[in-house]
Amino acid sequence: MTEFDFKLSQDIELLRLVTVGSVDDGKSTLIGRLLVDTKGAFEDQLLAVRKHKGDAPVAAASEIDLAMLTDGLAAEREQGITIDVAYRYFATPRRKFIMADCPGHEQYTRNMVTGASTANAAIILVDARNGVLEQTKRHTHILGLLGMPHLIVAVNKMDLVDFDQAAFEAIRDELSAFCAKQGIDDLIAIPISALNGDMVTARGEHMPWYTGRTLLETLEALEVSNHIDTAPFRFPVQLVNRPQTPEWPDYRGFMGRIASGTVHVGDEVMVLPSGKTSRIKQIVGFDGNAEEAFAPMSTTLTLDDEIDISRGDMLVHAGDGLRDAKDVEAMVCWMGEEPLSARKKYVIKHTTNSVKAMVDAIVYRTDIRSLEHEEDAGELAMNDIGRVAFRLQRPIFHDAYADNHATGSFIIIDSFTNNTVGAGMICKD
Repeated sequence: MTEFDFKLSQDIELLRLVTVGSVDDGKSTLIGRLLVDTKGAFEDQLLAVRKHKGDAPVAAASEIDLAMLTDGLAAEREQGITIDVAYRYFATPRRKFIMADCPGHEQYTRNMVTGASTANAAIILVDARNGVLEQTKRHTHILGLLGMPHLIVAVNKMDLVDFDQAAFEAIRDELSAFCAKQGIDDLIAIPISALNGDMVTARGEHMPWYTGRTLLETLEALEVSNHIDTAPFRFPVQLVNRPQTPEWPDYRGFMGRIASGTVHVGDEVMVLPSGKTSRIKQIVGFDGNAEEAFAPMSTTLTLDDEIDISRGDMLVHAGDGLRDAKDVEAMVCWMGEEPLSARKKYVIKHTTNSVKAMVDAIVYRTDIRSLEHEEDAGELAMNDIGRVAFRLQRPIFHDAYADNHATGSFIIIDSFTNNTVGAGMICKD
């Protein structure tokens, strides 16, 4: 490993990206372009996805099918669409990137929610010929609900509209107005041609009227702000470790992943829901004991006192409790084939805790085209988004999603099929 490689792997920031958009807007092609231009694709991968031209030698006269670098499933290659979320890795001297290529087809919106849930920034692809479509608006609205820090609108296929400035500006203005309705003001618009490479990693010669950064320059310059380690301490207990061996007859360690915040040896903590308090005796990690741990580390905590703690309980700093309620309202992205309607019963999985719940009411359904609230909606069909009131069998300790993504979100599980049918973000009020 060279000195440069060591610095690249150790010192520079990581940016998690997600690409979204409608079918055939060019997401896979864009990621392929970034992989090729940043040397993120291996030579055998490039050789495997080259298109042959007649009898000419492959290395000399073939073109790379950029989309094939990310479309890994046979069904994806056959249909020319993305079905599953594909993760790709590349780097520049300034930053490392993990990019999720999400499906554009409405049927696979659930996969898009999964890919976007952990990203720091999103690239919204729009075909310059087709403009802003309903699926584009659906994805943009979901990104807004997820609290995505940075949104980049990449107006693709500019080569097919003769690099027309007016076409680009019309799409930019329409999507900016749509985002403004839900309070999104950090929106960057860039005209690109993913196939030819214009304004992706190099400026090209066809759009001198655009004076902003290229897409790659923009990605390198984005501020990566991650506040989960400075947020209030939240530790959902996943497993209680009781070896009960001659060496460790009385050992009791509480294992899990720190959802947010930082904890130190000696900190006073409260156990929820019991409300009992103790102090941190040990913080045990993979490399042994430590004096502190922070999100999103997985660790084992031991306490000074013997307290009955089980999976689903949560440790927080004393005096810094969460809200507890049996009745919660959340913005729900519905993914199930069977619609959600009032009085139906489900299982809600919140952090490491599972609780039975009933739909008390559908407060409203969001009209994706206008973002207006349809308050007389009787159900949420697949891919609908709306605000739903739930009544839980027992209280859950939670934050609002806007304050803490980890403790403010949950998934909805069909109790009969055990399928995940929805994702919820708990409302602040």
